[in-house]
Amino acid sequence: MNEELIRISASLPSWLWNLAIILFSILLGIIIKIILIPLVSKVAMAQASYSLFHSFIRRFNRLLSVLIPLLVFNSLIPITRFGEQTLLLAGKITEILLISCFALVFIKSISVLEDYLYHRFNINKENNLRERKIQTQIVFIRKLLVALIIVFSTAIILLSFENMRKIGAGLLTGVGVGGIIIGFAAQKSLGNLLAGFQIAFTQPIRLDDVLIVEGEWGKVEEINLTYVVVNIWDKRRLVLPIQYFIEKPFQNWTRTTAEILGTVFIYTDFTVPVDKLRQKLTELLSVHPLWDGQVAVLQVTDLKEETMEIRCLMSSRNAGQAFDLRCDIREQMIEYIRINFNESLSKTRVEFSKKENENCK
Repeated sequence: MNEELIRISASLPSWLWNLAIILFSILLGIIIKIILIPLVSKVAMAQASYSLFHSFIRRFNRLLSVLIPLLVFNSLIPITRFGEQTLLLAGKITEILLISCFALVFIKSISVLEDYLYHRFNINKENNLRERKIQTQIVFIRKLLVALIIVFSTAIILLSFENMRKIGAGLLTGVGVGGIIIGFAAQKSLGNLLAGFQIAFTQPIRLDDVLIVEGEWGKVEEINLTYVVVNIWDKRRLVLPIQYFIEKPFQNWTRTTAEILGTVFIYTDFTVPVDKLRQKLTELLSVHPLWDGQVAVLQVTDLKEETMEIRCLMSSRNAGQAFDLRCDIREQMIEYIRINFNESLSKTRVEFSKKENENCK
């Protein structure tokens, strides 16, 4: 068969033979992919909602369309009939593309592992403190590994060129001074990167944490290598350097648990019957779906010249539900006072003495 192949190659022009090898590589890659993907998909369909094979198909589908033909062509380069210069150029291009593809293979493999960990530690549940903690570490480690893979693969590509190796050897003598200069120039960036390590493992903040930062209420949406994105309640995005969360104070409402106490302040006249308001609060909370059944307290917390301050304290499962619960209770308590104790709404008193009454007459 080898003799037959040699005879066929000798009978064809060089350009046609080379074109046939290229087309054969592409065609064989397509055939392998057509056979492989359905087999993996069949296994994935037989499994539950999450499948490692399904994640593999989603991440590697496009990459295999390039990687497999490249591997086939690289193995067939020895039997091509390129000229010497063209053969060197084709080999170098193939080498660079393969390095890039294998770098993408590592990156996609990290993404497949990330999909598994996201499924294993799903944050779509009420008590998700442990899951958010782990996902915060996963995101930071994934981004760091991807950055390292890109740097190393770029270095390998550059070092594959003879001229680049000579330049690199020449720069080694100045690497000490250059490192000092780069260190000073990138001091803030390196500080943010180190702060990112600290946040990933000490975790003053995590993904989906509820924060009060710069006077804004929002949730942590992204934790990147050098900055954090906070999704503000009105859909704005607050972008802060990651070092901010090491150096400056902020409120974290979900640091140890998502549960939170909500308060409602009501200002009434001194004549309002507090016991009946307390009973009404308990009645309202007992049937409210957002109350977690833990805390229900009504107290008079302050007296002013014209009003009495009443505080309603209630607990909820998370900050979002606490806000809605407070709004509902505030509306219903005010409505209850208006209907049943209208005379006890906040009012201003003016009293006249007997002498002043006579003067007015």
